Amino acid sequence: MVLFAIIDITGSVPIIIDLNSKSKQVNAWQASSISFVFMVGFLFVGEGLLKLFNVDIESFAIAGAIILLALAIEMTFNIEIFKNDSPTGNTTIVPMVFPLIAGAGSLTTILSLRAECSIINIIIAIALNMLIVYFVIRKVKWVERVLGKAGIYILRKFFGVILIAMSVKLIVTNLTLLLK
Repeated sequence: MVLFAIIDITGSVPIIIDLNSKSKQVNAWQASSISFVFMVGFLFVGEGLLKLFNVDIESFAIAGAIILLALAIEMTFNIEIFKNDSPTGNTTIVPMVFPLIAGAGSLTTILSLRAECSIINIIIAIALNMLIVYFVIRKVKWVERVLGKAGIYILRKFFGVILIAMSVKLIVTNLTLLLK
């Protein structure tokens, strides 16, 4: 449940709709499977990888929060910050896999859970969350039909502000920990 709250794929629906409307298709299978591999891999090598680059978890979380903040600013103010220069126009990896699904919040949470839970339980939790991610991304067109253009516009602005608040909280929390 902790991972579900952090990943917040339902809150990403306006972002997915927005990306799809710009002809930058999000592939549900790729997003969920790449996120699964990325998170499970980070479960085993994340702490060592951060230490290798002499980066602490708090700094990593702040960096991810800044990326989320930029995405939220895009949503709220209708400006383009993330230029998708991929030849295919696919936005599955950036910004969907990282930072939205397997972002700093998720990866930091996974490292925190490792201290409290068994590894198999964390892997099961990640797998269940990726199933939910898959179905939400897969059914986003249905949500788009139900809400209509006005509903999506309102949702996009609302979740943009929520994402700004989450980013600020991640920055402040981790900056406080970093400065101690």
